[in-house]
Amino acid sequence: MRVTIWGCRGSVPTPGPETVEYGGNTSCVEVTLDDGTVLIFDAGTGIRGLGAELMKRGARHIQLLLTHLHLDHLEGLRFFAPLWDEGVQVDLWGPPSTVLSLQERIARSFSPPLFPIDLRDVPAELLFHDVPRQPWVIGGASLTAHFVVHPGPTVAYRVDAAEASLAYVPDHEPALTGIEDRSTDWISGAAIATDADMLLHDGQYTEEEYGDRVGWGHSSVAHAVAFSQVVGARRLVLFHHEPLHADDSLSGLEDRARSLAGPDELQVTLAREGMVVQLP
Repeated sequence: MRVTIWGCRGSVPTPGPETVEYGGNTSCVEVTLDDGTVLIFDAGTGIRGLGAELMKRGARHIQLLLTHLHLDHLEGLRFFAPLWDEGVQVDLWGPPSTVLSLQERIARSFSPPLFPIDLRDVPAELLFHDVPRQPWVIGGASLTAHFVVHPGPTVAYRVDAAEASLAYVPDHEPALTGIEDRSTDWISGAAIATDADMLLHDGQYTEEEYGDRVGWGHSSVAHAVAFSQVVGARRLVLFHHEPLHADDSLSGLEDRARSLAGPDELQVTLAREGMVVQLP
């Protein structure tokens, strides 16, 4: 299983040379299974570069799995090159809603005044699916989706393949319902992340920042580490960076997370745009 990060929410340049170490695109992750199946998680601005790469590869069938429909996870979809090729089929998976279908909710961003082309006029064949309640199979992997604590209908995903397991939990506030001294049955997201070989998890805030943002749907790095330890994840990749954090601030958060993790078996890394991880 190969995991490629195309967008992890942006950072701003550290004063000085105009470079951005961690990246400037919003959430998009590509997972390539050993049998060649490609799974795409979220359609932030990072999906634009991935779309161009998929067209070079000649991709004809695409699996796109959305955690939720906040714009930072959807805004790149309109500029995803495979959508504009009539020879491509795209399966879109997302959280169910009791109010509108997944297609109706996505269509809002494909209509004036937000966009000049309606979703029904997109050339590619689009198939919309509410994520099932039970695990399902795509290619050589079993996928699971569960609702997690975040404003609006939001799911996290788990990929179990023969070679490794991955949990993708980019927007999550488990501290709101409790992490430590609770049974994992009552911890948001635990069923997705337990014993995962790699956990991509929300780590947007410092501990001080989180105090002023309780209920916003995101985690401090301390909560991300605590969650990872409770569920027994082997590797934590901190994700969904605060876009106002400069590179040096993010480097400091990585050091803080590693300090909190201590000398146990949990490996901690901050997500960087362009990062490629081969699992196991």
